[in-house]
Amino acid sequence: MSQLFSPATLRGLTLRNRTVVAPMCQYSARDGLANDWHLVHLGRFAIGGFGAVILEATGVTPEGRISYADLGLWKDEQIAPLARIVDFLHSQGAAAGIQLAHAGRKASSPVPWRNGFTETEAEKAQIGFEHWIPVAPSAIAHSSNPNYQTPTALDAAGIKGVIDAFVAAAIRADQAGFDIVEVHAAHGYLLNQFLSPLANKRTDDYGGSRENRMRLPLEVTKAVRAVWPAHKPLFVRLSVTDWHPDGWQIEDSIVLARELKALGADAIDASTGGFDGASVPVGPNYQVPCARAVREGADIPTIAVGLLGAPEEAEAIITNGDADFIALARGALDDPNWPLHTRLAVGDNDYSLWPVQTNRVRERHRSLKQHGFSAP
Repeated sequence: MSQLFSPATLRGLTLRNRTVVAPMCQYSARDGLANDWHLVHLGRFAIGGFGAVILEATGVTPEGRISYADLGLWKDEQIAPLARIVDFLHSQGAAAGIQLAHAGRKASSPVPWRNGFTETEAEKAQIGFEHWIPVAPSAIAHSSNPNYQTPTALDAAGIKGVIDAFVAAAIRADQAGFDIVEVHAAHGYLLNQFLSPLANKRTDDYGGSRENRMRLPLEVTKAVRAVWPAHKPLFVRLSVTDWHPDGWQIEDSIVLARELKALGADAIDASTGGFDGASVPVGPNYQVPCARAVREGADIPTIAVGLLGAPEEAEAIITNGDADFIALARGALDDPNWPLHTRLAVGDNDYSLWPVQTNRVRERHRSLKQHGFSAP
C-alpha cells in the first residue's frame, strides 16, 4: 500500500492520508469574513481527496492581517462563516485546519494582483478597504519598497495583546469546529520577525540572544496549547532558514522545534524564507531537506512543502522518512484532485477516495483499460 495514502494519527485526530493543502491567502474577504469564494475554493480540495485542508493566514487582530482582504478571527461574527466551511470539509472526509497569524511589519500591504494601492474611492467603499500602521518587534520596515511602511515597535502591553489575541482566536477556531490550529511563525511575519536577527533589534527580554528571540513564539504556542482542546493537534509553521547569512538558520529551528514539542506542538510545517535580501535556491522539492533536518533533529513530525507534486517523489518523501506529510499550495490550485490522481499514479488503484458522485471516472478508466483495468 502507498505510504502517502496511509492514515496518520495525531492526538485524537486520524487523517485519511498524508496529503495536506497548505494555507493560501485569497485576498477575497471583507472585514475578515469568509464567503462563498472561500467555501468553493477550499471545498474542492476535500472533494479532491486531501487528508487535511488548512485555511489561509487568518488575522488574530485587524491590524495583524497582511491586507484588508484577509480572513480574520478576532470577533465572534467571523465564526459562523468559517463553521460552514468546516462542516463541508468534514462532510467530504477531510480534516479542517486554520492558520492563526499576525503579519507584523508586513501588514497593511497591497492586494498582490493590484501591484500597489490602486483602489479608487468608489472601490474602497465596495471592497472594505483599510490601511493602517503595522507593528513589529522593531521600528524597521520590511524593505525599501514603498508598499511596506515603517512599523511601530511593540511595547510590553502590545506583546501581551498579541498573545491574548492568538488565544482568543484559538478559542473561536474550536467553536467553529476546526480539527487543527497552526501557529504561523514563518515567512517574515510577526513571530518570524521576533525570531530573526534580521528584523529583531530589541534589547529587552524579547531580543538579543536566540533564547530571547524565541520567547514570543514559545509564549504564543504555550498559551494557545493551553486553550486548544487536548485531543486536537497543534501545528507550528516555521521558516526553517531565512536563506540569509545573518538570519535564522536550520540549527536554530531544530532548537526551537524541540522547545515547541515540549510545549505540546504536534508537527512542524517546514517552510523557509520571508525576508528581504535572501538568496533562495528555488526548485522542485527545495525545502524537503529542511523538513528532514527538523524531523531528525527535534524528533517531531514534519510537513514538507514547496514546489512538490511529482507522484513518485511525493511517495518517496514519506517512505524515505524525509517528512510525515506532503503539503501543496500552488500545486493544489493547479490540480485540486491531486491526491486522487497521485494515488492512481503510484499504483494504488483504490477508488474509495473518490466521492460517490464521481464513480463515472472509474468507469472511464475501465473503458480505456487504464490503471489496472485489463478489459472493458
